[in-house]
Amino acid sequence: IKAHPVIGEKVLNSLLAYAPQCTFIRMGRDIAGAHHEKWDGSGYPNGLAGESIPLSARIVALVDVYDALTSPRCYKRPFSHEEAMALILEGKGKHFDPKLVDSFMVISEQFSVLSKASLLEED
Repeated sequence: IKAHPVIGEKVLNSLLAYAPQCTFIRMGRDIAGAHHEKWDGSGYPNGLAGESIPLSARIVALVDVYDALTSPRCYKRPFSHEEAMALILEGKGKHFDPKLVDSFMVISEQFSVLSKASLLEED
């Protein structure tokens, strides 16, 4: 499972050979390769820390964790919005960029609404 960031980054890098000016592919490459890095440097695959992690990957990392927590899986129940927010706050400055967590908190209620709507769609 830890290989998927490297594989995704390689695939998107190969596309950049044909479209080097494409900012969307570049951003996708950054996200694919770094969305499991952590603010404190304890993530993977490269142990990047802080602002050396591309901003797009820092944003996706936060949203990806929220989605994983609040979505049902065969091995777990979906966490409530409040439980997910508590875990994200716990990861502030460790897993997540502290400024992004602060920004996320401001708009978190919108995520709660979207999360609940997606759960209703699945039923």
